[in-house]
Amino acid sequence: MTIETERLVIRYLGDGDEAFLVELLNQPSFIRNIGDRQVRTLEDAAEYVRKGPAASYERFGFGLFHVATKESLTPIGICGLLKRDSLEDVDLGFAYLERFWGCGYALEAANAVMEFGWKTVGLKRIVAITAPHNEASMRLLRKLGMKFEGTIQLPGSAGDTNLFGVSGKET
Repeated sequence: MTIETERLVIRYLGDGDEAFLVELLNQPSFIRNIGDRQVRTLEDAAEYVRKGPAASYERFGFGLFHVATKESLTPIGICGLLKRDSLEDVDLGFAYLERFWGCGYALEAANAVMEFGWKTVGLKRIVAITAPHNEASMRLLRKLGMKFEGTIQLPGSAGDTNLFGVSGKET
């Protein structure tokens, strides 16, 4: 599966993405805003892909995707759709290397992934969750047309989580 936008290539995560994932998942901003996934080595990253994204691709046909620049194929982040047991609807998730923040890549990738969700997967509604202090992610979700729906308590979470949602466009 590959999605191309004007500036990005979005594809399944797989072999060869381990070093990038170790860097991304250990950024202080990732740990603060999303959580510590305990991915410290290349082997941890390979296991993370096997148990998370690859298992999701197999089960649902979607998951977290690798996002790279089209020009140089430089990995810049992950963006995708997640089916969490704790949420009724499919969840849009994303994270980017800090040096690529502010370039519009997150909005471009999220729009493409949501379009994939509407047209290819057939979703009727997509939600997203954020930490209450994550203003940048909330701004992005609003740009995507998502509306704040309230706070929820996720299993294993010590605090509230913001829930945003949007229904698909009728065609």
